[in-house]
Amino acid sequence: MFTLRAYREDDCAEYARLFYDTVHKINIADYTRRQVDAWADGQVDLEAWNESFLAHHTVTAEAEGRIVGFGDIDDSGYLDRLYVHSEYQRRGIATAICDELEAYAASRVSEVTTHASITAKPFFLWRGYEVVREQSVLRRGVYMTNFVMSKRVSED
Repeated sequence: MFTLRAYREDDCAEYARLFYDTVHKINIADYTRRQVDAWADGQVDLEAWNESFLAHHTVTAEAEGRIVGFGDIDDSGYLDRLYVHSEYQRRGIATAICDELEAYAASRVSEVTTHASITAKPFFLWRGYEVVREQSVLRRGVYMTNFVMSKRVSED
């Protein structure tokens, strides 16, 4: 079982570790070693991340006394990050976080957008998102594919 709570500044370093671990253990199924190393190099700017999480609506999932997932969305409806610990996949954590983020957005905007990885694309399709376009993004000199996706969350 897990619980959701609001972000706290002391979560940031654990978010960075979870992000690195998830990309290297889960996303490696869809990306090359070079790509995951460029995506998550272990050198997160914690101050910049913290400022971003504080400026966004950020949700933390906890289980067994540890952070097992997180996600954030800004006031424009851009779902920036959604990561679940590699040992806690397929337990409804991403769904619960996304439910909370979309509910937050629905009171502000009519549509949520995200840039989904190849790995996350099926999850977002399952949630009713549509692919706007496939794109190739450059991270630390390495190109990788992701998808701009969107979903209506409220009526105009």
